[in-house]
Amino acid sequence: MTMATTTPETTGTAAAWNKPWPSIDHDSEEFWAGLARHELLLWTCRTCGAQYWPKTYCVRHENEPWAANMSWQPSSGRGRLFCYNTHHWAFHPGFKDEVPYYYALVELDEGPLISATVSGRPPRPEDVGSAVRVTYEDHPEHGFTLPHFELIDG
Repeated sequence: MTMATTTPETTGTAAAWNKPWPSIDHDSEEFWAGLARHELLLWTCRTCGAQYWPKTYCVRHENEPWAANMSWQPSSGRGRLFCYNTHHWAFHPGFKDEVPYYYALVELDEGPLISATVSGRPPRPEDVGSAVRVTYEDHPEHGFTLPHFELIDG
């Protein structure tokens, strides 16, 4: 599946997207296609099983040319809240109605750190280290889905 980078000029829809657009390029288009299917993909080494985000070469051994030993594979979508910050003012006008919002680093169960907005209840300092799972914010009219993470209470 090829996902073209979308912009306000290319959507042809009446629904306006007033936030920064995700950067969907050749190297990341399969990741974004996975999100559209509600799968959080990680760049995975077929030789040793190491998983990465963002896309890179495996650091554990020599790699095949053009990363032929690597592929996008589904992750569990689960991890731990590594750290977060609270945004009390919008860095972009498109976020002004969402403040405060919470941006986090999540350490996935597979190892990589990934950053995303926290959905659901706001995190508290004592939540650092708590379990989280990925959620998805679909924008089919614009051609992308955004990942978020929510705390798993209990």
